[in-house]
Amino acid sequence: MILIIYEANSGLRQIFTDGRTLPNKDAQPWWYGYSIGKWEGDTLVVETTGFTDDIWLDVQGSPLTGEGKVTERFRRPTVGTLEIDITVDDPKAYTKPWTVRINQRLLPDSELIEFICEDRDATHYVGADGK
Repeated sequence: MILIIYEANSGLRQIFTDGRTLPNKDAQPWWYGYSIGKWEGDTLVVETTGFTDDIWLDVQGSPLTGEGKVTERFRRPTVGTLEIDITVDDPKAYTKPWTVRINQRLLPDSELIEFICEDRDATHYVGADGK
């Protein structure tokens, strides 16, 4: 199992790598969904389903529904970088699947920074009125 700890709102995510399958559609939905992963050469491929309905993928308000499936492909092209190709397939929210690449710098000698999002901090969100 791989455990991801997010700085934002102390989020935790489990990616099971023991060969299990994704749960059926009757599983209790989760904010981060249910994730399984496997290695394809030097790439970790993670499939996630079972999301809570009508969540946001980003602060711009890009939707994801309980029907969505997200596939991530993690690669380390160099020692200090992580490349993640993310494909979103959600027929309830989008007309066709789409993919985006995220390039991350790896900072192994740093610490996580506490980040808690509260309403007073959300003035940049879609629909926020700044109050």
